[in-house]
Amino acid sequence: MTKERISNKPALYEIRVKGNLDPQWTDWFDGFALTVQENDETLLTGPVADQPALHGLLARIRDLGLPLLSVQQVKEELE
Repeated sequence: MTKERISNKPALYEIRVKGNLDPQWTDWFDGFALTVQENDETLLTGPVADQPALHGLLARIRDLGLPLLSVQQVKEELE
């Protein structure tokens, strides 16, 4: 395990899950944009305040029983 420091500053994330989520779920996912993909996947895109917030978001995905396909930080340290 490396000892690199994890930033606790807001960052933009893309989270891909299996299944089609209706846009009405955007409020439940803290305002993330939900984009249904043609391959029976949904892309969630939005800012995450810090690592604990990311873990909370992933827990919501788990609680819905959605298979998690990928989590990617696309931009570091939003202002």
